[in-house]
Amino acid sequence: MLGDSFAYTKDAIVGKWKQYLLFLIATLLLTIPLLGYSLKVFRGEKPAPEVDGWGTLIIDGIKYAIISIIWVIPCFIIAMFVIGAGILAYVENPAALVEIIGGVLIGIVVLLIVAAITGLFATIGVIRFARTGSMGEAFNFSAIIETIGRIGWVNYIIAMIVIIIVEMVFIGVIEALNFIVSPYLGLFIEFLLLAPLTLLMSRYFCLIYDSADST
Repeated sequence: MLGDSFAYTKDAIVGKWKQYLLFLIATLLLTIPLLGYSLKVFRGEKPAPEVDGWGTLIIDGIKYAIISIIWVIPCFIIAMFVIGAGILAYVENPAALVEIIGGVLIGIVVLLIVAAITGLFATIGVIRFARTGSMGEAFNFSAIIETIGRIGWVNYIIAMIVIIIVEMVFIGVIEALNFIVSPYLGLFIEFLLLAPLTLLMSRYFCLIYDSADST
């Protein structure tokens, strides 16, 4: 799947400078059109679709952003609770700083677990929205669980770990450039590569989703 995603992205970018320029414009527009384009990829279009229909891209991108925000609400609530409880505990008893830090660390672990779980569900949910056109399907828990079950929970988690490693390598290169050369160079390269990385990940998630049917 990773090899297919790299080839898919290469075919959409290499030698197609006009399309790549449109990708950069989409990135400049707060990445909203880029999110809308991702939905086209999620629908299984192959080869990579053209960057056109900007009105639709923007509207779909806004819907994608809204769905993502809704999915992240549980993490936001937990984060606010952990921070608020930690501050309140410190104000009431500053001497118990070690215990407070321990409690906050436990809260962070819980937050990371919830974030991982919601991320697994949200990815399938967004693709369901792309395929059906219904935002409600992005939160159809029974259908999402059924899809993940057909993919295989172990297969799905391993596949997500692989793409996370790819992201970490990308971030690591950018941070290295920021530290060794110049933060401006790192930001510039990040700007140039954000669209190709988004395209690669979108194709990868699409293949994960379609593997449910193949199994």
